[in-house]
Amino acid sequence: MLTTPITTPLFHSRVLALLATQFSEFKDGHLEDPAPIVSSLSATDTAITPNDTISQLVGIASPWVDLSSPDPIVYNISRQVLELEISYAAFCGLGNVVLPGPKLQYGSSHGEGVVQYAYAIQELLALNNYTQILIHLPMMYHPDQDGDDVEGSLSPFTRQEYVEEGGRSKHDFLGTWDAWHVIRTLCKYNARLFVALSIPRHLPAFHAQTRWHSEPLRLLSLTAQTFAPNPKGEPSLSKYHQDLIHRYMRLRTPPWILLCDVGPIHGVPNAEAKTPKLPKAKGFDSAKASKDSEVFLEALGKVAPHLAYIRNLQEKSPPQSILELFSAGYYQDYLQGPLQPLSDNLESVTYEVFEKDPVKYDLYESAIRRALADWVSAGKTTSSPSGTIVVAVVGAGRGPLVTRALQASENAGVKIELWAVEKNPNAFVLLQHHNEHTWSNQVHLVQSDMRSWQGPVSTQPTQQQKYPSNHPHTQSHHNSQKNSHPQHQKQALQTHKIDILISELLGSFADNELSPECLDPLTHTLLNPTHGISIPCRYTSHLTPIAAPKLHADIASRTPTDPKAPNTPYVVMLHAIDYLSTQPAENPVTAAAPVVKEVWSFSHGLDTSSAFSTSSNDMNNNITTNNQSHAPKPNPNIIGDNKHNTRTARLTFPTPHRGCMHGLAGYFEAVLYGDIELSTHPMHAERKSRDMTSWFPIYFPLKTPLYTPDNSSLTVTMRRCTDGRKVWYEWVVESFLEPSPAAASSSFSLQQSGDGLNRDGTLNRESVGSVMGKKKRRVRLGVSEVGSSRESGCVM
Repeated sequence: MLTTPITTPLFHSRVLALLATQFSEFKDGHLEDPAPIVSSLSATDTAITPNDTISQLVGIASPWVDLSSPDPIVYNISRQVLELEISYAAFCGLGNVVLPGPKLQYGSSHGEGVVQYAYAIQELLALNNYTQILIHLPMMYHPDQDGDDVEGSLSPFTRQEYVEEGGRSKHDFLGTWDAWHVIRTLCKYNARLFVALSIPRHLPAFHAQTRWHSEPLRLLSLTAQTFAPNPKGEPSLSKYHQDLIHRYMRLRTPPWILLCDVGPIHGVPNAEAKTPKLPKAKGFDSAKASKDSEVFLEALGKVAPHLAYIRNLQEKSPPQSILELFSAGYYQDYLQGPLQPLSDNLESVTYEVFEKDPVKYDLYESAIRRALADWVSAGKTTSSPSGTIVVAVVGAGRGPLVTRALQASENAGVKIELWAVEKNPNAFVLLQHHNEHTWSNQVHLVQSDMRSWQGPVSTQPTQQQKYPSNHPHTQSHHNSQKNSHPQHQKQALQTHKIDILISELLGSFADNELSPECLDPLTHTLLNPTHGISIPCRYTSHLTPIAAPKLHADIASRTPTDPKAPNTPYVVMLHAIDYLSTQPAENPVTAAAPVVKEVWSFSHGLDTSSAFSTSSNDMNNNITTNNQSHAPKPNPNIIGDNKHNTRTARLTFPTPHRGCMHGLAGYFEAVLYGDIELSTHPMHAERKSRDMTSWFPIYFPLKTPLYTPDNSSLTVTMRRCTDGRKVWYEWVVESFLEPSPAAASSSFSLQQSGDGLNRDGTLNRESVGSVMGKKKRRVRLGVSEVGSSRESGCVM
């Protein structure tokens, strides 16, 4: 891609002459003075025309305009210039145009012109439906950046009566992001509005870097001042700059890198003709391709050192993790609707996606093997009349956990009686094939909803065979042997308990695919009451507030055709996001850990069933406080009663830096057995289940984004609801300002209305001290609409 100015210096001179003439004719320069009209472009005003190469060009709008000027004449002329340029660029077929960002400082006022700038951008977007607009913004605000260093800028023409004299603002890491937030909000998160980010020589704090990572970056611009000479005198970037570029280049749509003012290609009169071309590798000769690339970069470094450095930096990009490779392209920041595993029968390709994750199944196999070994070493009694350990895989799908259970049994040297339960009739056919051709008929297969399964059966001799009429069809290796006795002795079937219950019913928020509702009937009636083990035995849900403007824009675009979109929890591989609640960082240029809080938990199996019982004091307090979940006891005597699986949580997250919250990111952790765990928690996943790809996070969107200032907090109220037919979530977020001690003191003085004062009117220090020692009141800034997934809830 190459850049090209849309208009020529002649057009610039014509506009300056028009403005100078207009001001010279003014007598008093009042607001009612009419603005001059900029005439249409002529052939001398632009050098671009529609041609075959236009798609390879990025248009540069006039950098000398000032859409944020308080002077209405300067603003009006600037708007006319950009309207002419955007209209002509769209006519020629230019797909991308870079516009100068707003000037923030005018005298003592800061950011006052951002709204009128945003209105002008909104009008420019409405001129056509094709051209994408890139707002060129510095990464952070610094007072020196608002200097009128652009030759021929219109800003100096701003009349003094429109400027309030005063000092300049201090640098602000999120100052330009604030301006961008206003622009994209007024433009309603337009899909054709992007950021062209200027990378400075000295990077801002890490929280500013991650904020821009969540925005729609289309271009990164680097000037010669961004680079520093290395010991050889060649241009190079600091380690922090390199890491920044590597992070940004891993976005789903990597931004372009634009080198600005790095000088000509030295010593080459015709740079286009003599710039070395990158040779293409033939066939699969990767070694030759690498060698050719080195030759290319060496030659390029002699004539364009800055470009050669960037190319070399791209080639040395760190390798992607397995999860990054798995989610790259299609899955990254792609919203997927939740599954309905109980009401729908999944397709084979859906099962196949889950089965491609070896990490999850390796952990499951380790958990099963250890549970079997511990069972034998502890000398526990089994539920089978034959003395073997009874293992049941419920929701067997295409059978990956069945295979792992058999492998764990073999590795542990422990014989098991294995049952597999699956309701999907299509998947059950495949299980039958596996049992005959892969598992050597070692598995008892049951086609049934696990919630109505009566349990494993054992055969006892009797005078008459009686098969329970309400028992689902059962197939096992016994079927092929039932007529082997010469007398065809009739037998009766009797059910027995399960020793180890295995399932993979977890969703992205742990319980969102109804694992508690599915396992309740089994753990309460079929699991061995003395030693029964459930794998997993416990799982917890976690939340944190995030900025996700891309996801918000995607959901907004779906809403006209899908009214449920703003209330749907989506499964999504979160990438272009920013954590709003973070812990204090030891170093401002390093990443701060996000604050991710536990919401609630569920437990299965005797040893970890505390989630189903609470003290008498907490029985009616179904609320999470201090990250501890309280829930009512289940009532197994009431058919269809699911109230014990409701949950309510209220969590507060500190937000040290201003931002805009678009939704909640949800994660989960699950204990399979002992210290073997699954985790999608951003701070624990690398340690507990590295490279696991089976689950992406869940995203609970806000209908309207919620702005939070510096040193504030967000309080989330989350509910898990049920009516006995479906399960859904409801969520609401409140924004609070945390008062400073000075503000609390002032508030105290006003609110007392005489109380706490001495007779002479002076403050009573003892009274003030007692009040100041108490917890200060937070100021509520706003509250979101209630999000509810009831319409798209998971059907039981």
